[in-house]
Amino acid sequence: MTLSQRPAIASIIRRYMAFQITFSLLLWLPIFYEFQRRAGMSDAQIFGIQSIYYIVFCLLEIPTGVLADIKNPRFCMRLGAGVLTVANVLPPLVPTYAGFLTHFLLIALARSLVSGASSAYLYDSLKVQGATDLYKTVEGRARSGGLVIKVGGWALMGFLMAWNVNMPYWLTSIASFTSFVCAMGLPAPAVRDRVTVSLLALFRPAFALVTQSRWLLLVMLQGIGIFVMERIVSVNLFQPVLAARGFPVGGYGVVMSVMTVFEAVGAANPGGVRRYWSDWRAVFVLTLIMALSVAGMALHWPPLTIVFLCAFSLGCGMAFPIQRQLMNDAIPDSTYRATLLSMESLVDRAVCAVLAGSLAGFLALGHMDAFLIIAGGSFAALVILLQIGRRLLERKVPESGNLL
Repeated sequence: MTLSQRPAIASIIRRYMAFQITFSLLLWLPIFYEFQRRAGMSDAQIFGIQSIYYIVFCLLEIPTGVLADIKNPRFCMRLGAGVLTVANVLPPLVPTYAGFLTHFLLIALARSLVSGASSAYLYDSLKVQGATDLYKTVEGRARSGGLVIKVGGWALMGFLMAWNVNMPYWLTSIASFTSFVCAMGLPAPAVRDRVTVSLLALFRPAFALVTQSRWLLLVMLQGIGIFVMERIVSVNLFQPVLAARGFPVGGYGVVMSVMTVFEAVGAANPGGVRRYWSDWRAVFVLTLIMALSVAGMALHWPPLTIVFLCAFSLGCGMAFPIQRQLMNDAIPDSTYRATLLSMESLVDRAVCAVLAGSLAGFLALGHMDAFLIIAGGSFAALVILLQIGRRLLERKVPESGNLL
């Protein structure tokens, strides 16, 4: 049954997609590095703030995920959108180290509030209607919709910055405020079992589920690999790589838009690969392509840089919604869904914090290419080890019907 044939959940899906699209519109992304450099920030300060951002995200992920399970996911989505709106107005108003640091700390809070809660809200709402098979499609279309808008938006950011240096941040503030309005209009969350307990008391059984389910742990590690690569390439490496290959600042947004076209195509068609592979095998192949693309960016021919960035984006676009489906399907108890999703995000950000700090050191020494090769090779080794682990688990667990 298709989306159009399920009118009972059409309202939830439309509003959820509108929220996800507007919440994700960080239009300043292609130029924030240059924006901070023009404000007098050094590379050490810029990447130092990024490392702090990831660390704070780690500290907030579990408490905000547990809060969503104790309170409800919609509450956290509304709060996160409001905080994000405040965060995006700070750089134009306070273009100092303290202003940028506060900006990213608030973004960490906003995204941690939403990261597990939004996925839990959608999955639970679809589960009540017996429509969890639509989850992957809805997540993919929401991601694709946001990416389509970013294609045009990011392409203009370099030129808008030349016209008015603060414009990318003002436009992003409008988008995040729109996400707040969308969150306020979301239907009541699906009813599910909840326990009014302390954060620690709810975290313990959620952690126990991970330690007791090797399949859940493998799927979590798979998701961590995808997110870390996506974040490091699109946020931390993107601008330094283009600068090293001689691309002008005005072209950064154009290149990111081209990448986004490929990611949007992938995100809009996550089910296409199922004709050839299972969900797990599809994510394995796509993640391996992403890892090899990272290593390939070390080659010094600018056209090849674009090719590898686009291949990376296509793989990421297809892999993300499939992995989200695998992760939600692997969670045995919906009571702890947002907490478990936040646990995955916590490790994501912890690894990103380490890599962002390491990247600053490599850039200071002029060894960015070495970082690309090491990072790409490490990610490739991780996904191969996970594939081996999955095969071993299949042999040990005869009833492994969940190994898709």
